[in-house]
Amino acid sequence: MILDELAEHARFRVEEAKCRFPIEQLEECARSLPKGDFPFEKALRKPSLSFICEVKKASPSKGIIVEQFPYRDIAKEYEAAGADAVSVLTEPKWFLGSDACLKEIAEEATLPLLRKDFTVDLYQIYEAKTLGASAVLLICTVLSDRQLRDFREAAEGLGLSALVEAHTAEEVRRAAASGASLIGVNNRDLKTFQVDLSAAVSLRSLVPPEAVFVSESGLRGPEDAARAAAFGADAVLVGEAMMKAPDKAAFLASLREAAR
Repeated sequence: MILDELAEHARFRVEEAKCRFPIEQLEECARSLPKGDFPFEKALRKPSLSFICEVKKASPSKGIIVEQFPYRDIAKEYEAAGADAVSVLTEPKWFLGSDACLKEIAEEATLPLLRKDFTVDLYQIYEAKTLGASAVLLICTVLSDRQLRDFREAAEGLGLSALVEAHTAEEVRRAAASGASLIGVNNRDLKTFQVDLSAAVSLRSLVPPEAVFVSESGLRGPEDAARAAAFGADAVLVGEAMMKAPDKAAFLASLREAAR
């Protein structure tokens, strides 16, 4: 199962990183940085549908999405187009992302950044802070209840938002029980990588009203954006469709117009 491989490889990466730079030193670096005021969550808490635009070169289900990958320019294009936040893949093996990609984007961006990776260790939360992220992704499928709570609290202690991702009713309940203020439903089943846009629709009612609700994956055009707004999503994360759009500003404008 690809999800198991992704999580196991993340653990391997963490152990390698700890050998190069001990967690105690990394934590000290992370805590020395300004805490901030949770700009990622603030960007998603507004009356209209918010858009998180994703920077990624590849995925396990699609392979290479774009051959040319000037990631800094792509992030700037999203910003100029009016994105509310940017998601940056840092998983290197299947998504061909990197920590350097996030760090370099963060050096120039003014939008809040989500570090999109398979978080399996506190180490990665400290990494996210030092790389310039404003938020981290916590996936219910790969984390225990205690990890969800501990990792969320660690992130928030650094001024990072935690987007807690679910795919089933039970996972939404676990996300809510962890105290998450940002809950995402991934329309892609990470065990099969099949997409079903009805996943977010069917689970919306289980998300506490005080939490920000994010519909993730599978949004392909204006009709999907309109549907997300209609069923009460606060934000959508748009990946492949945004990466493939030849005119990203025009594409995002069409999504916003449809969501009104």
